[in-house]
Amino acid sequence: MHTLLLDSDDVDHNTQFAELIVAIEEAFAAYERGHAQMPAKSYIDLPQYNGDFRSMPAYLDAGDWDAAGIKWVNVHTDNNAEYDLPTVLGTMIYSDPRNAYPLALMDGRELTMKRTGAAAAVATDHLALPDASSLGIVGAGVQAYTQLEAISTVRDIDTVVISDLDDERVQRFVDTFADRFDVRGGSVAEAAECDVLSTVTPVESPIVSEAGAHTHINAMGADAAGKHELADDLLLDAKIVIDDHEQCTHSGEVNVPYSAGVLTDDDIYGEIGEIVVGEKEGRTDADGVTVFDSTGLAIQDVAAAHVVYEHATENDNGTQFDFFNL
Repeated sequence: MHTLLLDSDDVDHNTQFAELIVAIEEAFAAYERGHAQMPAKSYIDLPQYNGDFRSMPAYLDAGDWDAAGIKWVNVHTDNNAEYDLPTVLGTMIYSDPRNAYPLALMDGRELTMKRTGAAAAVATDHLALPDASSLGIVGAGVQAYTQLEAISTVRDIDTVVISDLDDERVQRFVDTFADRFDVRGGSVAEAAECDVLSTVTPVESPIVSEAGAHTHINAMGADAAGKHELADDLLLDAKIVIDDHEQCTHSGEVNVPYSAGVLTDDDIYGEIGEIVVGEKEGRTDADGVTVFDSTGLAIQDVAAAHVVYEHATENDNGTQFDFFNL
């Protein structure tokens, strides 16, 4: 047996959104049905380096396939300035659940971007208007790109409004997609008027106070306590769907109003897995604004790693090595 070493290009090449979205939806379903194990994300705080490490293990059985793995990921805010490295790095260990053999080591950063976009696409498919054609994105960082790529897989998006404080990042995004979409820079308010809105910023003070009457919002930026992109009144008036109660109430978009008692469990409609398996309805004619609060789950990483590994094996991609010299 060999272990595959898969770099960021390998992960990108072997991850097609149409298939990845299905795998992420199957992961949500497995978790809802009790066919997954996902211990709580653990943290190692390193204030002396302005950073932290996070470990995210999971196993899931989707029926036709099962998979196990762990992502070792970080946030080091000084990386770019001091080391010319990304703020977030990550390594995914993808293992054979039958015998624990490490089938692959792969770039966790590219994997995270892909599965985050796919998770937003699953939520968009269930919660956005069926004929949604415009997408607003607040935050023009790396996550913005996979939001558009994934969401345009489940909806016929033709108009895109990208908002960011950095004009160069906005222009880079516009230039990347100008040949495929009617894409332009705009204000947060203009982005929020679109049929679908994805927020991918690290802010701790809400920057979106209003949205279109039937906008679906993918709140993707909050991944730690104190982060908060959407105004409390907007959340209270919306149909809120979360990915996991424990993670969302501690580190998701709802964590700040929830900890303050402004928002309670009665204000949360349900988890995305309940909608995926049909226990609860997705968008209905009575819905106005809908919100998907996504913290990012380890089951998503494992599902994404499964897709990457299967295709990399078929395509003979990556670098093989004998991990244990057996």
